[in-house]
Amino acid sequence: MPAIDPDFLALPLRALADAALHRATDLGVEHADFRLERVRTQRVRLSDGAVEAATDSDTLGFAVRVVHRGVWGFAAGTELTPDAAAAVAARAVDVATVAAAITTERIELAPEPAHHDATWVSSYETDPFSVPLHDKTALLGDWGTRLLGDPRVDHVDIDLWQAKEQKFYADTAGTSTTQQRVRLTPEVEAIATRGGRFDSMRTIAPPAGRGWEYLPTVEAELDALPELLAEKLAAPSVDPGDYDLVIDPSNLWLTIHESIGHATELDRALGYEAAYAGTSFATVDRLGTLQYGSPIMNVTGDRTVEHGLASVGYDDEGVAASSFDLIKDGVLVGYQRDRRISALQGHDRSNGCAFADSPATMPIQRMANVSLAPQPDGPSTEELISGVRRGIYIVGDRSWSIDMQRYNFQFTGQRFYRIENGHIAGMLRDVAYQATTTDFWNSMAALGGPQTYVLGGSFMCGKGQPGQTAAVSHGCPSALFEGVRVLNTVQEAGA
Repeated sequence: MPAIDPDFLALPLRALADAALHRATDLGVEHADFRLERVRTQRVRLSDGAVEAATDSDTLGFAVRVVHRGVWGFAAGTELTPDAAAAVAARAVDVATVAAAITTERIELAPEPAHHDATWVSSYETDPFSVPLHDKTALLGDWGTRLLGDPRVDHVDIDLWQAKEQKFYADTAGTSTTQQRVRLTPEVEAIATRGGRFDSMRTIAPPAGRGWEYLPTVEAELDALPELLAEKLAAPSVDPGDYDLVIDPSNLWLTIHESIGHATELDRALGYEAAYAGTSFATVDRLGTLQYGSPIMNVTGDRTVEHGLASVGYDDEGVAASSFDLIKDGVLVGYQRDRRISALQGHDRSNGCAFADSPATMPIQRMANVSLAPQPDGPSTEELISGVRRGIYIVGDRSWSIDMQRYNFQFTGQRFYRIENGHIAGMLRDVAYQATTTDFWNSMAALGGPQTYVLGGSFMCGKGQPGQTAAVSHGCPSALFEGVRVLNTVQEAGA
């Protein structure tokens, strides 16, 4: 396992935290926490084998958050001296003092045991920031040249995005944690125009909490892209109607994210995101009774899974990461929570879902790795397909739409295959599936086994005001859904 970078550990982490927390305590706060963070990102984009853009960012700073007179206070700074840290803590208290006059809801935090001098590093082998930029562009350029050498491909776009987060956290309860995590998302898209049709075919290897060693996973897909693209361009348009769907994890992860992940965030269910991102149909009065999906449906929130984009050792409130049930045997049984929302609803402890995307932002409740469990002895994807008389097999994600309560939705995909009498019978195009969340998940008739399970996800989940982004993974097996409404996207667009 890698170690935390020495240059981060060489920063005056403890001295700054002590200065900030002592100042906040002297000013009479009920709670204070200090978070020093360094976030590095690098993004490399190539078009037709040539470098189009290569950007690096490196953000370093710290924040102090307090509860004073029952009100939040927050301030951030960049000068890494004890005097500056103390001054930032005083500003956070000033913010709370001003806010107290216009705040009616008292802030309470669910208790958390102290975690002293805890360290956590995500699971990866080679830090992508240790690989020279020249080596990266050479590899990606070779990928583009290889694809452009095929006459079925007109253009190739390649995007490689890498991030490293390093965080030091300390609070007045005695917790102190130091963490480092690495992630990357490589994507290759082949584009062509044939017979008046324009389309593209993208790799489906998901973003992952891994290092440079992950790149061969994407490279293994390249040789298949031209044939897949040509087949897609020549495919007939789908006839709309009701179909049985076998959905690959490369598509289903996004449906999980939008219709389960966001719907089971407790702050949304309580209305705290209503002004920006909406609420949730899965309200607290339905906890324990809502038949979210079929009895084979079991969904967890997990901040601990290896290579998960939302995996941590401790969240940004000092809460130890855990795994917890959201849906059990198809019934809604839990929510994702931070310390404030947990206390508001009478929970003894948070399940570790607080996150801030930079040292200048305040932690808010964010999504865990929300995943659908496979059937322990379940079938392969091919076996799921073999049981379908008339259906569609869907691979890869693309566009989507869902309402503000996470209830009515439609999703498209990268590849669609007609299923006839248990066999793949060629590609289709212009497919979207449409349903309500509960109708869709209650139509789930079978789950694939562990051999079909894949951890998908996204770098860019947005939430909050001001807006923040977070990376999150969603694992799932292949799954069979019966009698789902399929639209023809061209017809729906009036084309």
